[in-house]
Order: sequence, then C-alpha cells, then structure tokens
Amino acid sequence: MRPLTPRLGLFDSGLGGITVLKKVVERHGDISCVYLGDTARLPYGEKQPAEIRLIAKEVVEWLLSQDVSAILVACNTTNSLAIDIVQNISTVPVLNLINAAAEMTTESRVGVLATSATAASSAYKKRIEAFRPGTLVIENACPEFVPMIENGELCQESMKRFAIEYLKPLLEAHVEAIILGCSHYPLIQPFLQELVPKGIRLIDPAIGIACQLDRVLGEPQSICQRPCKVSNTRFFVTSNPIGFSLRTLPWLGNRPEVELISLQPKACFF
Repeated sequence: MRPLTPRLGLFDSGLGGITVLKKVVERHGDISCVYLGDTARLPYGEKQPAEIRLIAKEVVEWLLSQDVSAILVACNTTNSLAIDIVQNISTVPVLNLINAAAEMTTESRVGVLATSATAASSAYKKRIEAFRPGTLVIENACPEFVPMIENGELCQESMKRFAIEYLKPLLEAHVEAIILGCSHYPLIQPFLQELVPKGIRLIDPAIGIACQLDRVLGEPQSICQRPCKVSNTRFFVTSNPIGFSLRTLPWLGNRPEVELISLQPKACFF
C-alpha cells in the first residue's frame, strides 16, 4: 500500500455518512476528506444484494481515482453486503461501521435498528457474536426511516409511530443497548432516546470508526471533542447537489459546495 496521508474517502447513499464525517473531524480535526452521496440511487437499504455489490464496486473505484488514502464505508448496508468487494478492490485501508460497533458493544442483550437489507443479512448479529460469544442480538428493519430523514420529516407524529413500531420487539426482548445500524439514524438519536427507557444505551458506530482511525492517522494529541469544521472536505453527489447542500445545513452548520458526478455501471458482481 502507498504511504498513508490524511485524505479520507467516505461514501453513503445520502445524508447518513455526514454522521460519520462529523465524528471523524471532531476527533481528528478538519482533515482532507472526499464525501460521496450516491443520491441518485437512494436508499440502498431496499435494494437487492447484487445491486448493492455492483454499486460498491463503482463507488470504490471512483474514490480511489480521487487519490484517497483510506476509505470509510459510511453506509451500513454496504458494510453488511459488500464489504468484501470494497476490501478486494481497495489499495488503501478500509474501515467499516459494523466492526466498529462490535468493538463498542459490551452488553449481553443487544438490539439493532437497521435497513431491510442490513437486517436480512444478519451482519451485525454474526459480527457481534464472533466478537463477544453468547451475546443475544436482535435485529429489526426500519424501512421508513431513511426516506423520512432524507425528506426532512424529523420528529413528526408519523416518525414517532414508526419508531415505536420498530423499537417494540427490541424492548420486549429487554435489550440493554441498541445499535443505530444505519448511518442516517444518529440524525434522530435524541428523538429515539426519548422513546426508550433510561439505562438503554444507544450506540453510534460512527464514534467507533473515528477511534479506529487512530490506527492509521495516529491518536489525536487532544481527545477533547473538536468543533465540526469541514472546510477541507469536498462533497460530491450523483443527483440534486443543491438539495443535498440544503439538507446538510442543520447537521454541518453551513451549506457546503456540492459537485455533481455520474457513476457509470460496470460488470456486475454477485
């Protein structure tokens, strides 16, 4: 591998990867990043595995063309169904959210809120059980969350109804922690926290992946949380750059310049 310089590549289907970007810059400062939101194919979580794997190949090849020095798979669906594609293609270190979450989990009864594709793959269950044998892991799909978050329908009554429905099987199983198994979900973490009993920990894998970056960037000189400054991040999307820029405002505190790109389909991976 080439010597590591701090230029990180992050990708997600849309806004969700912003939660990962924020945790990274809060820990490591305003380092150079390339962020790709594949908004033309949002959401990934309702697609078939073969399509998700093809998309992963296209996205990683594009990120590598931007001379990134590490790739953060800021999409749980890609982590669960195509991490092998990413790792096989990449010539730079790859960090993923599911491994980060498994390392963060200490409880014996764990719930996972995830997209339909991630929940169906049982990726969190397999990884956590491998990391901590004997842990009870219950995964539940939340298909309505990502479209509602992308549309700005936060904390509305309809969101509350869906959240109560999605949380019900986890709470009935008396989980002690709930993993936010989609990078979009930390955007509604305060809302979700109000709906679960006190004492249940909500786990944001983005915090773990930011800490994992210490292994390739070095531990930050100061561990105190830094302001969320992303002036050295270039943002790219595959559709509607103006809309994406507007939607990032509540989470970044400003409207970044967003560039439009096109990803061309290539040979399919199964």
